[in-house]
Amino acid sequence: MLELVTTSYDAPQVQALVARLQQEYVARYGGPDDGPISPGEFSAPDGLFVVAVDCGEPVAMGGWRRHGPDQRETAWASPVAELKRMYVVPAARGNGHARDLLTHLEAAARDSGIRWMVLETGIMQPEAIALYRSSGYADVEPFGHYAGAEQSVHLGKQLSD
Repeated sequence: MLELVTTSYDAPQVQALVARLQQEYVARYGGPDDGPISPGEFSAPDGLFVVAVDCGEPVAMGGWRRHGPDQRETAWASPVAELKRMYVVPAARGNGHARDLLTHLEAAARDSGIRWMVLETGIMQPEAIALYRSSGYADVEPFGHYAGAEQSVHLGKQLSD
């Protein structure tokens, strides 16, 4: 049974998963993700980070952080959170863990007063794009560190009115 455990972004099990994710970025894009992240951004009340554990092994992770003021937010109802570091280890893919994690993160953000969830992913991650689109995410104006990157896809979803 999958257990979703709230943790800190700088926890050793998270950093081990982040290292695996960075290896995947290198394989897919030729280099690691260089977007700025501070572990404190995922601390309550302005964020959350979760590890999915299956049979005692961390198999997935993801989090959200409050998205700071941005001129592009005029189309979004504030407050806004950004989904970050969604990842499932290859051996655990296809079991619904990413969808379970996404649902959990959205509910937690909604409970924290977040009205919109936005994210950035890349064109070399079609499985991620399919997950988000099938979960109600639609194209939004580019934002943040990768706003001008040609390989980026920017998506958002209204969590509450």
